[in-house]
Amino acid sequence: MTTQNDTQTILVPEAPPIPGLTFRHWCGRSDYVHMKSIFDDCKDVDGNEATWTVEEIARNLENQLYSHLPTDMIFAEVDGQPIGFGRVGSYQEDEGTRIYFTRGFVVPAWRRKGLGTAILKHSERRIREIAAGHSNETPQFFQGEHNDKEAGIAALLKANGYQEVRWGYLMTRPVSDPIHLAPLPDGVQVRPATREQACLIWDALQDAFSESWGFVPGTEQNYQNWLADPTFDPSLWQVAWDGDEVAGMVLNFVSKDENKEYGRRRGWTDPIGVRKPWRRRGLARALLAQSLLMFRAMGFDDTALGVDTHNPNHALDLYESVGYKVVRKGTVCRKSVE
Repeated sequence: MTTQNDTQTILVPEAPPIPGLTFRHWCGRSDYVHMKSIFDDCKDVDGNEATWTVEEIARNLENQLYSHLPTDMIFAEVDGQPIGFGRVGSYQEDEGTRIYFTRGFVVPAWRRKGLGTAILKHSERRIREIAAGHSNETPQFFQGEHNDKEAGIAALLKANGYQEVRWGYLMTRPVSDPIHLAPLPDGVQVRPATREQACLIWDALQDAFSESWGFVPGTEQNYQNWLADPTFDPSLWQVAWDGDEVAGMVLNFVSKDENKEYGRRRGWTDPIGVRKPWRRRGLARALLAQSLLMFRAMGFDDTALGVDTHNPNHALDLYESVGYKVVRKGTVCRKSVE
């Protein structure tokens, strides 16, 4: 195949017979604009209420350890116009399992023509190249995800041998509903959090989630990314202390860009974590109630959080009892890397 730049061209054997269709590698920062445009075309159809900015894409992709962008991304174009893209990457869970994730987007007008299959097949070939450099002494899995409105992705993954392994919910709650206060455990108090305490709180959050399914220990880069995130705001946090130790926390945040785009006033009561010595004492319920009261006082309309449906500490039961309701379901699918 010859093009203006053969080093950027990707030959995809499964490419559908679409006139003018080509595939290429990532070309640098200029592609962030294309990624935003493609995602924006997809998100309403796919039920992804999220706001991507070019700056956010750059920050997330250029400060991550899971993908090498020049080799791990693919763009589909028709007559030079980007209409889809995919990315792969890998990470190792705390228990040793190696995950190779793949995610792709195709604008709705070009769906059901075989582009999703072509991107997925190429992504799996690239994953096998990456996996060849890793030890296979621990389990290795391809991983894809979809929500309950992304029927096309669900069908594509199923047709290629992926099986559902885990589920999560996005839940919301109006702050106008009654909020029932819960007492803090004896000896525990909530104190205002500061940026100077961020490292201690980060370590406590890691400890609280260390037994969670699919846990990946945070790196120094992850920590720095967290500090640099525009939603990072310790003044919103509800952090419980037992002396000098962090017992639990609700690290509330607000996405101003999303609220502006969707014309809403929403606060996120997420993530929620309680360290093992302080569990089963009502701490999460107490911190969640205080978070709801805070957002009500700030004039917000509702709050949102995400939950693993199989959380071993029965988080779903807690959130339902506090008044959260499911608005979207997400599914994680895996298959073994041969």
